Parts: sequence; C-alpha cells; structure tokens
Amino acid sequence: MADSLRGPLRSYWQVSRSHRYSLLFALPLLLLYEALEAIAPMRTSGGVIRNGADVILTGLFSWLLGPRGPMVFMALVIGIALVLVYRDKSTGPLRPGIFAAMLVESVVLALLFGVVIGTATMQLLGPLRSLAAGGIGGTVVERLTLSLGAGLYEELLFRVVIVALIANGMRLLGISKLPSGIVATIVGALLFSAFHYVGSLGEPFKLESFVFRFLAGLAFSALYLTRGFGITAWTHALYDVAVLVF
Repeated sequence: MADSLRGPLRSYWQVSRSHRYSLLFALPLLLLYEALEAIAPMRTSGGVIRNGADVILTGLFSWLLGPRGPMVFMALVIGIALVLVYRDKSTGPLRPGIFAAMLVESVVLALLFGVVIGTATMQLLGPLRSLAAGGIGGTVVERLTLSLGAGLYEELLFRVVIVALIANGMRLLGISKLPSGIVATIVGALLFSAFHYVGSLGEPFKLESFVFRFLAGLAFSALYLTRGFGITAWTHALYDVAVLVF
C-alpha cells in the first residue's frame, strides 16, 4: 500500500512545484486581487489603499515610466510567467486534479503555519498577547482584497525578488550556496517583518508581532524554496484571509 502511494505522491511533489503548475496556480490569485481592487478597493480619507508590496513594485515602474508604469509591470510579470510556463510544457497535459490538490495543500499549510508559528512565538516570548493586525476596518470584501494582495505581492517582493537578489549577490562575491541562502532567508524575513511597521499605515511596533512575522518570513521562504511560488502565495493569502476576514 505504501509503495503504491509513494509513486503518485512523488509525482505530485515534483509536478506541483514546476513553473507550469506553480505559476498557473498563482494566476487566479492575481486576477482576483486586481478585479477586487477595481470594484471593491479599501478606501480611507487619504484615498485608495493597496497592499504595500504592490505599491513598492508598481511604484518603481511608475517612477521610471510614468502613468503607464503599472500596466508595463503587469505585462512584464504575466509575460515572464507565460514564457516560464511554455518552457515547462514537458510535464505533459495539464491535470486539474493537481491544481485541486495544491489548493487543499495550501489550505492545510495556512492553518498549520498559524498554529506552529504562533506556538513558536509563545515559546520564545511567553504567553501571546495580540498578534493580529489592529485598526483594519473596511468591509469583508475590502479586507479580502488586502489579504489576497499580501499573499501575492509580498511573496513576489520578499521571496522572489529580495531573497533571490541577496543570495545571488553573495554567490557573485564567491560565497557558497548554503550560507548565501541562509543569510538571504534571514535578512528577507527581517525585512518582511519590519515592512509592516513603516509608512503612514504601518502598525505600532510590538515585539510579539515582529517575532511572529519574522518566523513567518522564515517559514514562507522555506516553503517557497521547497514548494514553489504558487503554493507559497496561496498559503500566505489564505492565512491572511483567516486573520483579517474571519
């Protein structure tokens, strides 16, 4: 029985982290977030609120290219994803069951991460006080929009861009792969945690939430390296949905 299951599980593990499945799995997250931002953005007296990582990434293109910057950024992201998906066509015909299993895995991981990381934070700092983000109003749909944006754009910025840049930069300096990856992961997790306390909409600093997010950053980096971008983005988004919406 164990041998009969080992083959399909190994196949799922390999195929689901391929660019083809991982990026196509993340595509509905991107489309849903952008659609919700168009029809139900969170608004304050200062205007429309978008996820901070989204603002950083699109803002860079706006600074370089003007009003067309966000459109160019989106076209570039989708274009690179389509090229990677096409290059990975050797996995054979798409199997809907793989995507269903990836969604189930993301749901389980989102619940597991909340419990495990919260327990680890409690062990380090003692009884937990408040880890949830405070002061976030808006309707359920507006909070859903922010949650999906966090899963997508924070993973794109902090895992795909920052961790990769640091690791590859250290490799260019002659540092071996393992220490480069460890340093990049730690620095990326620190930046990910600190990111939530900066700017006009940043939260007041709390040690509990900082440590919790630092550990979450380490966990998401490990997940990205082992399971790919799609599952990591959905896991992050679903965790935020559980916290901010429910």
